[in-house]
Amino acid sequence: MAVLNWTYEAERWLREIHNHIATDNLTSANKVVTGIYKKAQLLKDFPEIGYQYRTEPEGDIRILLYGHYRIAYLIRSQHQIDILGVFHGAMAIENHLQLIAVLK
Repeated sequence: MAVLNWTYEAERWLREIHNHIATDNLTSANKVVTGIYKKAQLLKDFPEIGYQYRTEPEGDIRILLYGHYRIAYLIRSQHQIDILGVFHGAMAIENHLQLIAVLK
């Protein structure tokens, strides 16, 4: 079983998603964020469940879908997975993942 590490950026984006939805409906915001978190927990047992986005020297970056959101994660090893970010499907994920590569 792998350990999930939520990066600071991923936690920040998750809070932003929550805050954005909560301006209209707090219950929906809680439901979406909880759903994203629970979906990510599947990676502990099934790290390759998402589709492969690209390969980096640190490992494979993969994308797991949850509704309109994409959970980007890096498989560092069989035992360590980094959640890199959570993005709305309408966002240009490439721009954000380029920035993450610089921040590593």
